Amino acid sequence: MKLYADSADVDSVTRILEDGLISGVTTNPTILHKSGYGTRDIPELHRRFLAAGAEEIFFQATGATREEMRAAAAAIRNLGSEVVVKIPATAIGFRVAAECARDGIPVLMTAVYSVAQAVASAAIGARYIAPYFGRLGDSGVDALDLIARMHRALEGSDTHALVASVRTPEVASDLALAGVRHITAHPSVLEAMLVDPTSDAAAAEFETVATTS
Repeated sequence: MKLYADSADVDSVTRILEDGLISGVTTNPTILHKSGYGTRDIPELHRRFLAAGAEEIFFQATGATREEMRAAAAAIRNLGSEVVVKIPATAIGFRVAAECARDGIPVLMTAVYSVAQAVASAAIGARYIAPYFGRLGDSGVDALDLIARMHRALEGSDTHALVASVRTPEVASDLALAGVRHITAHPSVLEAMLVDPTSDAAAAEFETVATTS
């Protein structure tokens, strides 16, 4: 099981990386923008996340044309072997991703919304797909059922579902029970996964007994 921080908030992300709670960091242009960054900041963010212990770091390739996106993907990958390039699941994106995969560049197909796209991602050799749980639900789709079907479609391949837009610990639990082994969420959700009032009460009781014995 691997958890990732879906954020470019450097302070929050580096803290949970250094604490050993997550395996890496996922970003996209929207996430960068929310934290006041742009694509020009990717090299510095990579440096800081890597120094904090990230095993995998995800940045998204952008470009108005196939050639521009392919060049962006190469530049991102050149940052280091731990970098996975995110590419949107569009007609152009799949073609760029196929080129990248043939060249040995690890790819995550992002914004995957159908089982057919999941199958196509596996066929081109993508390492991951990223369905967005929350956004699927917002659109009226049974997100858990759809992602579970994607997961089943990928069985036996080298492509894994790395589910994003996970807004609560309960959703993360449901995904794990459905077989998903890679989940990315905001640091606040990741922190919430660590606590339960009953666990806290038990720990307090243990501490009281220990200090009075």
